Amino acid sequence: MSILSFEEESAFRSEVREFVIHELPEQSRRKVRLGQRISADEMREWHRILDRRGWAAPAWPPEWGGTGWDPVQLHIFREELHLAFAPAPSTHNINLVGPILIAFGAEAQKRRFLSGIRTLDYWFCQGFSEPNAGSDLASLRTSAVRDGDYYRLNGQKAWTSLAHEANWMFALARTDSSGRKQEGITYLLIDLATPGITIRPVITLDRDHHTNEVFFDDVKVPVVNRVGEEGKAWYYAKYLLTHERVGGARTGVPLARIRHAKRIAKTIDVGGTKLADQPAFREKVAAIEVELKALEFTYMRALTEMMTKPAQANDPLSSMLKLLGSELTQRTSQLLLDMAGPYALTLQEGWLQGTPVEPPLLPDWAGTAAQNYFLERYFTIAAGTSEIQKNILAKGVLKL
Repeated sequence: MSILSFEEESAFRSEVREFVIHELPEQSRRKVRLGQRISADEMREWHRILDRRGWAAPAWPPEWGGTGWDPVQLHIFREELHLAFAPAPSTHNINLVGPILIAFGAEAQKRRFLSGIRTLDYWFCQGFSEPNAGSDLASLRTSAVRDGDYYRLNGQKAWTSLAHEANWMFALARTDSSGRKQEGITYLLIDLATPGITIRPVITLDRDHHTNEVFFDDVKVPVVNRVGEEGKAWYYAKYLLTHERVGGARTGVPLARIRHAKRIAKTIDVGGTKLADQPAFREKVAAIEVELKALEFTYMRALTEMMTKPAQANDPLSSMLKLLGSELTQRTSQLLLDMAGPYALTLQEGWLQGTPVEPPLLPDWAGTAAQNYFLERYFTIAAGTSEIQKNILAKGVLKL
């Protein structure tokens, strides 16, 4: 892997920045800046714009549509997307199911799915958690019984983000209950248009529809949609969670928010002076910036290892990134909430979803501060709770 010079890195950053400025639809940029959700159609449009440039899945191998960038370029690319208020590409597609298929999928599965995964023609959601199997994922009960060329799937998944917008799901199902609970779990790709699937919305604390319950009633899943070997999905899932947790570092999100907050603070009067000049505000921002820089260096180390070493199923470094990244993201949403003050409580109906409403009688940046704060409470739960990450670090690093 070649190392770029400082001049080459700067030129690459400028290339990415110019691309996003000219190619990102302005409506999507505005929604992301205001903390609103973009629509499914807008998300597909952005994926296809990126894919036409060859940038939809930059960390994938070049033979499957990746870029061949080094970790620094990949970091610059992701950071510039966040700083430009571009929608983050689908984590489920680009960081999760895509790498699993590349690492463990059959050649026919790669040829069928990977290009459509990049463009969101195949839009995947994740079917892991269940009512009694969240952090203790190995306790899952959804069953898949082999019946000729199909599996018959029965059970329930919980907290299935964006299942109402996706058209496919990658899921874990139990095909054998005779051994340890980590054994006998199989990884399946499921067409959500298959008869017997019911999706029910779950409205979260921010009053929006992000997640769902999904029920399977004798759903027929073709055996050719099984990824890897039957009963071996626990290893695949741990590999996938490593990718998800590295992505959980989210270094660009808090960085973009901090810069946004510092700009806003120059416009807010507090007792005759600007908020940006208040010592308490400056100390709070500086503390986050210091921790964010440390997270950025750790993220670069993890990204380098992921891109240069063979597939690993469990890496404690990814748990550190997920733990610190999710907490820093929450702290920056807390910062914006504090800055909004009482304005954060005056959300008008439809504002979060970006549907046409009269302009709210408050600063536009404050309109979603409370809703995003409430939404991001789940960041320290999703992809393994903070407590689970601490346990992994205790075992993997401290050898306790």
